[in-house]
Amino acid sequence: MTTAEKYAFPMARTCPFAPPPAYQQIREEEPVTRVSLPDGGRAWVISRHEDVRTVLNDRRFSADRQHPDFPQLTKGEAATRRPDEERVLIAMDAPEHGPARKAVLGEFTVRRLEALRPRIQEIVDGRIDALLAGPRPGDLVQSLSLPVPSLVICEMLGVPYADHEFFQDHTVKMINQSTPPEERLAAMGAMWGYMDGLIAEKEDSPPDDLLGRQIVKLRANGTYRRTALAGMGFLLLVAGHETTANMISLSTAAFLRNPEQLAMIKADPGKTLNAVEEMLRYFTIIDVATARLCVEDVEVGGQLIKAGEGVLALGHAANWDPRAFANPDELDIERGARHHVAFGFGPHQCLGQNLARMELQIVFDTLFRRVPTLELAMDLDELPFKDDANIYGLYELPVTW
Repeated sequence: MTTAEKYAFPMARTCPFAPPPAYQQIREEEPVTRVSLPDGGRAWVISRHEDVRTVLNDRRFSADRQHPDFPQLTKGEAATRRPDEERVLIAMDAPEHGPARKAVLGEFTVRRLEALRPRIQEIVDGRIDALLAGPRPGDLVQSLSLPVPSLVICEMLGVPYADHEFFQDHTVKMINQSTPPEERLAAMGAMWGYMDGLIAEKEDSPPDDLLGRQIVKLRANGTYRRTALAGMGFLLLVAGHETTANMISLSTAAFLRNPEQLAMIKADPGKTLNAVEEMLRYFTIIDVATARLCVEDVEVGGQLIKAGEGVLALGHAANWDPRAFANPDELDIERGARHHVAFGFGPHQCLGQNLARMELQIVFDTLFRRVPTLELAMDLDELPFKDDANIYGLYELPVTW
């Protein structure tokens, strides 16, 4: 049996608070190994922390998801790729990637994000008010986890929150592994079309929101193209709500299952930021989004990877690598380890990572201060985890108080 037959990707988590069991075996015994993909293709898996960071920071590994040889992680994924389609930021390589990223990077500086803190606090308080005024048990996903980052990213971009059901429903279709390829393609097209239409409405008199400011800035540079900005808006809208929403839900469940850890941030909110980093490392909800295509022969971890071969840089395996994190299977909010790769690494490291950190910090400090008796209303093994999605999380989180 070849290793490609031995390991099939993607793998499901059998324990909601741990990577798939095979990750440890791969990392310790075959850290750079070939695996099979849903459509019958093959790719190299990179599983150790040092090697994952090396791959993600090396331009010899391309992020161009429209290349026909790019590894396909979902069955029928090739049908959703069009070589002539506008590339979004995560699918760009140098030299195209640098200027595109730089154009929007100023929207995510620490200073600009700190100016948003009072508004984020207001949003969080409003959603907790709604939770407390509602029935018990209540669903934390619908009352808090999903609305908070959705409201924040909508206000940043200038997207009407009234349309949240539209983009949330289409996001679910795009990231669910069982969605038929034609439905996934239709959902992507609908989202892109929505963003294109919204930007068209802003063009005559660009408002003071992220999309409006980008219109003004790109016009001044002579580089404005509506389709390109629609792709950026589409990416920020999807990534800006889905990922943080899942982290809020999973982390809350983990805190409630680990009361000694929760007691630490209740006693000292100064520890919350380190707790956020630990939750990010521990769950690593976007595990194989850091797929790459090797474009030049290169050796990684003693293994030669040839041009034209696909690579999966396993963030969850890397974030549980004992070479980088002592006792990685333990949830330890005092670990203080920010060298995790939950946000990726290198030139494609997540643009919105500091926004996500701020949202998580505000949610945890506020939720557990205002609802100190919060508890799960369902056994952990009964919770509906997103085992069928490319972004891990919870479909609902029943809580009471």
